[in-house]
Amino acid sequence: MKIEETNLFGVYIIKPTIYEDERGFFLETYNKKRYQESGIPDIFVQDNHSRSTKGVLRGLHFQNKNPQGKLVSCSRGSVYDVAVDINPDSANYGKYFGIELSENNKYQLWIPPGYAHGFCVLSDVADFQYKCTDYFYPDDQGGIIWNDPDIKIDWPFDNPVLSDKDILNPTLHDFNK
Repeated sequence: MKIEETNLFGVYIIKPTIYEDERGFFLETYNKKRYQESGIPDIFVQDNHSRSTKGVLRGLHFQNKNPQGKLVSCSRGSVYDVAVDINPDSANYGKYFGIELSENNKYQLWIPPGYAHGFCVLSDVADFQYKCTDYFYPDDQGGIIWNDPDIKIDWPFDNPVLSDKDILNPTLHDFNK
């Protein structure tokens, strides 16, 4: 396993060791001791799995009082995954990191609590998994609009498919007023 830092503090790319032969492949998707030694907490309380079709954008989501750290990966298809620093006291406030996660590269992304997260589906279908450090609380959810003009995320689509809720998300500036 190789872990790489990103431009955002605490956000890491995890590149697993993959064992392949004529039968297929094997990789470890989580090892408490190894991940903990790399600075990724060992306290995961919820696993989620979503399936989406091409052009669907989910995000940018976070929880206000119960922020979730997320260990994310794409086991089928490919997505463009994004973490946004939404902490107004951070030197990287309003900055983002984006990466393609796919069934081919098998990368994971660790997004610590306090970041907004979203992804856009690049393939016809994508299965996306994430381990969370806190439970999902429907009354605690927050969001930032996907095309915030100050964040300037370079999404792969100009007109993604959004949920009714995500269409109404505020800009980061308006959220922090």
